[in-house]
Amino acid sequence: MKKRNYKKIAKEVIELEIKALQKLKNSINNSFNDAVEAISRCQSKVILCGVGKSGLIAAKISATFSSVGTPSFSLSANDCSHGDLGSISKKDILILISYSGSTEELKNIIKYANRNKITLIGIMSKRNSILYKASDIKLLIPEVTEAGLGIVPTSSTINQLSIGDALAISALNQKNINKKDFKKFHPSGNLGAKLRIVEELMITGDKVPFINENLKMKKALQIISKKKLGIIIVQNNKKITVGIITDGQIRRFNERSTNIQNLTVKKVMTKNPISISKDALAEKALSIMNNKKITSLCVKDSLKKNKIIGIIHIHNILANNIQ
Repeated sequence: MKKRNYKKIAKEVIELEIKALQKLKNSINNSFNDAVEAISRCQSKVILCGVGKSGLIAAKISATFSSVGTPSFSLSANDCSHGDLGSISKKDILILISYSGSTEELKNIIKYANRNKITLIGIMSKRNSILYKASDIKLLIPEVTEAGLGIVPTSSTINQLSIGDALAISALNQKNINKKDFKKFHPSGNLGAKLRIVEELMITGDKVPFINENLKMKKALQIISKKKLGIIIVQNNKKITVGIITDGQIRRFNERSTNIQNLTVKKVMTKNPISISKDALAEKALSIMNNKKITSLCVKDSLKKNKIIGIIHIHNILANNIQ
């Protein structure tokens, strides 16, 4: 069997798809704005439907919508002619995807949407198609060259997927969805771990070692040994955090002096300890620890910047599979 240069074929396929995406990028117009605003105003569900490969793309886009706070599901075009049209209500938005815009299986769905005045967003490539003429909002994507005999759905499906992703992310921005909101839809798995915040993992209450700056280091050493965190937070008489002492500091100080127990805490502490907001991502806390080569951070209240409410230790972060 003759050896083929498959790397060359791969690059040709990708190049075709890059050109298709560039054409799509240049084709975005005000109809896209209309679609995003309609989706963002929707008080019910965004329903997607397509036939064949477009149906698979519809399912993926629907999943993306749901993951960013827009309730959505996909329907099989074939099943719609056998009862599933009842899943679509008048308050829904229906997005139909078809490269030709004239796929036979979509005709009944288009008629149902028009007859019941359901907002219809069409994603198609032919102006003279049934879908283009029937859509309330027309997202005309460019005709492109397919890879593989010039007929295998590749470049066209890449464009369908990309316009769908663009709609979902635009709706996310319009609704002001932030990482905290996003986390609600992804409580588990790697995404859930990456989106955990410091407040969820920090040590609080009686477990946090505090000491007054005017006390002797003898007392500080007792507290550090008892709490077993290798750290103690120093406060003034107004309960404002003024410094920090770590095991490492104590060891280094002992190398220079044998009378550390009789010193006041403020003589040993490091001023202005590195801290992080309780609302910050735990991933950010880990990054700070790695950059500063430390194992703990003071956690401050979001509103009261001088108030330390806890400690987050690198072990708390790594134990939750955050890297």
